[in-house]
Amino acid sequence: MLFGPIKLVLKVFALFLSSVLLYFAFGFVQIWLAGHQHSHRVSDAIVVFGTRQDNCVPSPTLAARLDEVVRLYQLHLAPWVVVTGGRQPGDRCTEAQASRYYLQARGIPRTVILEGSGNDTWNNVDSSLPVMAQHHIHSVLVVSDPFHVYRASRIAAALGLDPAPSATTTTFVVGRAAVSYYFGETLRVGVGRIIGYQRLSEWLGGVKSVTSVRP
Repeated sequence: MLFGPIKLVLKVFALFLSSVLLYFAFGFVQIWLAGHQHSHRVSDAIVVFGTRQDNCVPSPTLAARLDEVVRLYQLHLAPWVVVTGGRQPGDRCTEAQASRYYLQARGIPRTVILEGSGNDTWNNVDSSLPVMAQHHIHSVLVVSDPFHVYRASRIAAALGLDPAPSATTTTFVVGRAAVSYYFGETLRVGVGRIIGYQRLSEWLGGVKSVTSVRP
């Protein structure tokens, strides 16, 4: 007599598990596809997400992002560049400052570079909103690593911007490390869609974000 209810419970559980797997698989595909987008849409600004720097010198990962910014700027796709990223303990510069120095050395005028801060993706965008509002910036080209650019774009949209992803064409996170980051992003995006990206940022407040742990 108990086999009927048990079979029903197992079927419901199997359906639930399948739905969860499909939900995260859908997110993974969206992240993968965004990582292969290199938008050339004319926009108000280029926003680049900070990551580790050493004594004001960008790490290889940050340098790759900034090289993408230089490429987009030289195509005259946006009049402004927004650099983001705060200061980790022991740092002499913020990630935003290190990014600004790098871009200035490659011909982008200081007068067109706006600075935000923040030590995670949500706060990178949120901290930049006041300065972007001053210059009436709404549409943005979002520059980050292939596995990160989707969530960065969704956060920009959640904060009222009109984003278009432009993933870096080079990344120093490859092989097993890349797989790990893609699955990590899939989890973040999946959870963020349910509870909201701001709440996810607050929830992970004690954990180093993707913008601060990469090389």
